[in-house]
Amino acid sequence: MANSKTGVLFDLDGVLLDSEGTYTEFWDAVERKYPTRIPNFSQVIKGSNLHAILHTYYPTEQMRADVTEMLNDFQQHMRYEYFDGAMEFVQSLNDRGIECCVVTSSDHRKMEALYEQKPDFKGHFAQIVTGDMVSNAKPHPECFLLGAKLIGCDPADCYVFEDSLNGLTAGLAAGATVIGLATTNSREAINSKANKVIDNFIGFTIEDMFAVKRL
Repeated sequence: MANSKTGVLFDLDGVLLDSEGTYTEFWDAVERKYPTRIPNFSQVIKGSNLHAILHTYYPTEQMRADVTEMLNDFQQHMRYEYFDGAMEFVQSLNDRGIECCVVTSSDHRKMEALYEQKPDFKGHFAQIVTGDMVSNAKPHPECFLLGAKLIGCDPADCYVFEDSLNGLTAGLAAGATVIGLATTNSREAINSKANKVIDNFIGFTIEDMFAVKRL
């Protein structure tokens, strides 16, 4: 059963929001304009925050400014849609008094666009950690460690829901119990990086979550 220390940390895109495919299209367009020549570039960067992406792959200030402007414009106009069952699961945690935290690589500008479209979103979460709140991007565990701290939980008492390889690695490194969503990558690709893999939240219950054990 839950205790007062249990916390649940959710990645955003590819976990709560059905948006990773849209972001893939965006980064594929950026790749055409500013080629890194890295195979499957849009997949390689999933889970990384914008600062890490810009300073790793775009060497000039002009390139970084241009990509940032492109992304801000893109996020202002994209539609944010929840995965079926995702917010119902979050609501069930709210109803049980289990504190939830969003831990995303997105920055505050993207989140403001989300809040404008989904004004009830913030009310479901005790805290929201964005990519500009940490120094180290996923796969570093800093973001999940911060999320656990903000809701007053030991990371070992937290469950992390993630879809990206970088995010799954970060969740395990933080010491949490990690549940992978096979929304962005295949079950086979993420099975070894999570304590359990699910296809989506439809029919997934709090009891199912508590039944997951660390490897």
